[in-house]
Amino acid sequence: MKLQIKFYLIFVILFNSVLYSQKEETDSISYYNSSANANIKENNYKNAFLYTQKAINYAEEHSKINKQANQIAKLGKLFYKLKKYDDAIEKLTESINLYKTLSSSAEYAKAYYFLGLAYIGNNNFNAAEKYINKTTAISKALKLEDDNELISLQKAIIYRSTQRYNAAATIFNAIISKADDSGILDTKAEALYQMGLIEAHNNRNNLALNYFNKALDLNAKNQNLDQKSNILLAISSVYEKMLDKSNAYAFLKLHLNLKESIAISNNEKLGINDYEAFKENQRKQNLARLDKEKKEQQKTEKFSRLINYLSTALIAILSLLSLSLYKNNIIRKKTNLLLKEKNNELIKAKEKAEKASNARADFLSTVSHELRTPLNAINGITHLLLEEKPKKSQLHYLNSLQYSGNYLTAFINDILEINKIDSSKIELEHINFDLKKLLEDIQNSLIEVATKNKNAFLLDIDPSIPNNLIGDPIKLSQIFMNLINNALKFTKNGKVSIVAKLNSIEGEKANIIFEITDTGIGIPAEKLETVFESFSQGSTEINRKYGGTGLGLTIVKKLLNLLGSDIQLKSTLGEGSCFAFELQLCINGNQVPVEKKVKTTFDISKIKGKNILVVEDNKINQMITQRMLENKEILCEVIDNGEEAIEALKNNSYDLVLMDVHLPGINGTIATQEIRKFDAATPIIAMTAISLNENREMLLSFGMNDVITKPFIPKDFYNILSKHLEN
Repeated sequence: MKLQIKFYLIFVILFNSVLYSQKEETDSISYYNSSANANIKENNYKNAFLYTQKAINYAEEHSKINKQANQIAKLGKLFYKLKKYDDAIEKLTESINLYKTLSSSAEYAKAYYFLGLAYIGNNNFNAAEKYINKTTAISKALKLEDDNELISLQKAIIYRSTQRYNAAATIFNAIISKADDSGILDTKAEALYQMGLIEAHNNRNNLALNYFNKALDLNAKNQNLDQKSNILLAISSVYEKMLDKSNAYAFLKLHLNLKESIAISNNEKLGINDYEAFKENQRKQNLARLDKEKKEQQKTEKFSRLINYLSTALIAILSLLSLSLYKNNIIRKKTNLLLKEKNNELIKAKEKAEKASNARADFLSTVSHELRTPLNAINGITHLLLEEKPKKSQLHYLNSLQYSGNYLTAFINDILEINKIDSSKIELEHINFDLKKLLEDIQNSLIEVATKNKNAFLLDIDPSIPNNLIGDPIKLSQIFMNLINNALKFTKNGKVSIVAKLNSIEGEKANIIFEITDTGIGIPAEKLETVFESFSQGSTEINRKYGGTGLGLTIVKKLLNLLGSDIQLKSTLGEGSCFAFELQLCINGNQVPVEKKVKTTFDISKIKGKNILVVEDNKINQMITQRMLENKEILCEVIDNGEEAIEALKNNSYDLVLMDVHLPGINGTIATQEIRKFDAATPIIAMTAISLNENREMLLSFGMNDVITKPFIPKDFYNILSKHLEN
């Protein structure tokens, strides 16, 4: 019995000591620090400042110099994060003065580091360099290596800002060359951005854009909004220098929107207009806190006596709870183990599905790419034979061969387009365009198909639709061309109507409804759900009678999904079909679209006698290209690799270069880069069987002037040559 009484007294004493230690803990620096950190995660900087100041006051009252210095430095870092650079300098300097009375530490080095950053923010690079060097000295003495890349980055930024470009570039390139790692992505992105600034300063605009685009790619992984804003502004400046007003404006707008968003976010984080208001508010809160704590202390003293009486009951309750928790813990472990096994199975299944999808995309890309080279030979030889005035008995076969070649080309293009969409390789443009003109141009281009099938071809455009819209006119053209082509193909002696009507205008966005209606053969009800699937048509008989790949509607549906819309279909067999969709397009009230006049004919007299260098490794394509040029009395020289092409241009003068992208040795893009180092004037036209990982913008970034996609249409081939040779 005495033993039980002793155990009870010991438990009561321990219970009360824990209770009071918890009370003391709520007033400790660690409590305030964790509260401040929690508020920082929630972007509540007003409370973060409050708890940090409480920690500072507590440390000062209890003569904890080291912790006081740490918390003052933390307050300085918070001001730096919110771009209050003067306040940051004040607090960081105050913390450094306290650190000087203590032994050197990592926190001491970091205080100098952030002080250097604050001076960089104020564009005082001499002071910044002084304190960054101080950081290096302390880190070296303490053998700290964790932040070497960050310190090196800031040194390089200072060098670039003070026009020591070579020293800066050496450091940036060393950072860029490091392997991608989650801890270094932000630093690498900044190094790429800074290298872009150096190249832009040296007027190497293409290289600058290359660095900026790589920086954007890395930035997308770490979501540093301030860094992204700077990159967008730099890209806009480069496009401005290149006189590309459209891109310059687009990126400047993105920068300004993001900058405004950051400013709003920072104001929301701070929750006060300035530092003086914060200090006054802090003083009032401290007075209220002291009064509240006094009242709470009185309440705690009253409750403590009651808790002592209830401690015996709590022992029994806690014992029961402990037993229950023990059993629950065993059950939870078994459940977690089962869930973990199921989760691993799901992960493996997901990985298999992703591998299968990637394998399919790679296979289709490879097949479509590899088919283009022999198909270019078929189309080219057919064109050459047709130009040589064949016999009437041969003409039918050659026309059939030409039709088959064109059909295969369209088929491969459709496969590649679907593959690009599925593999997320397609990018949407946001440029100014005139919707009315776009639809009128499409109508004019298809009027011959309508006439052939004796169809009335009507275009009804709502006059209230704004002239200037922002969107992707190329993708819209693909959608309309596929839908209208189908309507005209499956309708004879009927009517095809294109209707565009304004549904509503909300702010700067117009909601437009489009309808493509025909009176053709219609679609059976059981086929309405599957008609948008790849290689799907109404029936085998329809495929044989009307032809087609069965990919057009698949492309339409996928493109509309990318644009944030979906397509609706109503059809009655034998009466016709109606395809409808709604798009929300931004209104551009400031910019008038520039009409692009596409040259459809060329003047043979202006390109006759020109000298062209053909860089092509495929013997058949060499023969076809050479013959097509010579038929127009154009001189040409053929080389089959990039190395010899570079030497030829160093030693000879040519009016134009046709450069195959895929060559033995160095490829066409690298050869073009080397040529541009000593020859910026000679037009270089890329010739490529373009694949999933290639696009026009990528090829032009290497210094090429234009792109001809194999297999090419002879008329387009001559038009592109004429455009650059006449210039």
